[in-house]
Parts: sequence; structure tokens; C-alpha cells
Amino acid sequence: MATTPRLAAGLLAGALVLVPVAGCSFTSNGFSCSGSSCSVTLDGEGSEVDVLGTTVTLGSVQDGRASITVAGASVSCGEGETVAAGPLSLECTSVTGDSVELTASLT
Repeated sequence: MATTPRLAAGLLAGALVLVPVAGCSFTSNGFSCSGSSCSVTLDGEGSEVDVLGTTVTLGSVQDGRASITVAGASVSCGEGETVAAGPLSLECTSVTGDSVELTASLT
């Protein structure tokens, strides 16, 4: 039975190693990554996600524009727009209600 805790510890350590390899880890809401690009949904003011090593936070959504903070820099985008912010390029694919869907990639 001594191997069971070791196996569990090994699996946990392996899972932790995969997070940086994937390029994204979340603190709120969902995301998916492929290569050096991640699709993210931020839902609600203050929603935050770590994308490709950079923190992205949703400020507010008003008049079809999302206010987003990326690594301390504030940007605004509407549906279909692409903006550069810090090390990321953000494409706002959908801006509705109090949420934004975006695709983030390294610039």
C-alpha cells in the first residue's frame, strides 16, 4: 500500500508540470488553448484569467465595448476588434451583457 501515496504524489506533480506547458491557467471562468493561442471567456466585472503567463482582467462592458486590463495596462475593444496589450494580442470575438469572449495570442 506504500506505493499508492507515491503514485498519487507522482500524478499530482505531473499534472502541475502540465499547467505551464499548456500556456494557460485560470482563476475564473473557462479557457482553451492551442499552441500559442488561447480562447477565453470572462464573465462579470473583475473576472480574471492567466493567459500565456499574463493576467487578463475584465473591467466592465458598456455600449458593446469591453474594458480589459492586461498586465496592468488598460485597453478597450468591441466585437471583432483586435488590440495589442503588453505581450498579448487580444481579439474580442464576442462582447455581450457583462461578458467578453476573446482570443489571446503572443505578439
